[in-house]
Amino acid sequence: MNRHWLQVRGDPAVRSFVFQQQRVESLFDTHINELHAIVQQLLCMRGIYHAKIHYSSSQLTCWEYNDPCRYKVFVLDEVFHPNFLEQFGKVLSIERPIVPSPAIGKVLEVFKRLRYQDETIYLRNASINRINGIINVTFSCDGSHYIDYEAFYDTVDLLWTSANRNV
Repeated sequence: MNRHWLQVRGDPAVRSFVFQQQRVESLFDTHINELHAIVQQLLCMRGIYHAKIHYSSSQLTCWEYNDPCRYKVFVLDEVFHPNFLEQFGKVLSIERPIVPSPAIGKVLEVFKRLRYQDETIYLRNASINRINGIINVTFSCDGSHYIDYEAFYDTVDLLWTSANRNV
């Protein structure tokens, strides 16, 4: 089954308290442009085919093209260490990526917009998988969306509305 947009409602307990919370600035928030530049390099030049950014808890989870069965989790200052990217070899090409390199920055800009769009309903984490072309976003109301890359830009304006409506 080819799905262009799959929405999964999360924990009802989280949804019931969503309006009693608001986004708290994380380390990733304070360095979001630098973070996104690092993620873009990982996905476009360092052999990472799937990256998940946990904005709220300042974690970055990466899957390498040359070692796809293992993922690595990096936290807080590890990501911003001056030599962070050096641990990944230069891989200029991933075989048959669905998400092209020039699109990565545009997707990350949408993530930034969704993170800051509202203080109550906000992006908690997001991922890009270049090989299967799936973009995943999860909001503070615990609603997750899995969107085919080619449909992402057409549905992005509906994401926040959908997350807000399902609280």
